[in-house]
Amino acid sequence: MNHGRTRFVTGFLAVPVALYLIYVIAPYAQAFYIALTDWRGVNANPRFVGVDNFRRLLGDDVFWEAVGHNLILLILMPLLTIGIALFFAFLLNAGGRGGTGGIWGSKFYRVVFFFPQVLAVAVVAVLFQQVFRPDRSGMLNAPLMALGFEPVGFLSDTGIALWAILGVLVWQAVGFYVVLFSAGIASIPRDMFEAAAIDGAGGAQLFFRVTLPLLWDTIQVGWVYLGIAALDVFAVVWVMTAEHGGPDHSTTVMAAEIYRNAFEYFKFGYASAMGVVLFFFIVGFAALALRLSRRERIEF
Repeated sequence: MNHGRTRFVTGFLAVPVALYLIYVIAPYAQAFYIALTDWRGVNANPRFVGVDNFRRLLGDDVFWEAVGHNLILLILMPLLTIGIALFFAFLLNAGGRGGTGGIWGSKFYRVVFFFPQVLAVAVVAVLFQQVFRPDRSGMLNAPLMALGFEPVGFLSDTGIALWAILGVLVWQAVGFYVVLFSAGIASIPRDMFEAAAIDGAGGAQLFFRVTLPLLWDTIQVGWVYLGIAALDVFAVVWVMTAEHGGPDHSTTVMAAEIYRNAFEYFKFGYASAMGVVLFFFIVGFAALALRLSRRERIEF
């Protein structure tokens, strides 16, 4: 009987496992091999150079500047997105009627918050190019100029551009996590909020003592997803900024440098080495985040 069950399970899993090996594992393995060559994307027989590409990376100032920008996004993007999303999700689901229900019109607000998710990332980037225009056509600079102030170069000032990119990334991501956290809060029994409210708990206590501990698993997943998105960000930077990461490399990120070296400089081996570094950054972050945020599960 057990033998028959094993054969059934093996036969059932054979096709999806084979597809995963072919379309996921094999490309990863190929990228690792290409990182050890000088392949330029056109030569049929690339020369094996060992770890030379990785040695070059150690002295590549632009790449390490990109790593620094990714690390800034890695810290701030999840923190801001989760903080804002939790605040709105709590208001929508437990911010009214003594902490036992959401505010009026909460279902409509959830739909509105989710609107940015309907747009492709490239479309969001093009829209915010217009928002940040340094003239009277820009949504932010128009009122400033009307009041007599000089226009702000949100995407042309090296000290501001990265923060403008961060703002767009947070704006684009918040809606999804409002909906995600709303679903998590909705799964918490109303009795817990009612009991805490009867005991005299205010809004802050309901949030920190009831909502946050019971929503921790969902927050953990959101933190990992947002961290991976921050390390892998590409389209917003490439579309919005001058020189695809400018000005003066002030907004460049690892994914942009990988694309630039592969498809503009035709250094596919060197770009693959960058990709391998990015791969280990992402895997390391995910493992570390899951380990540090692990806590005893609260059942309800």
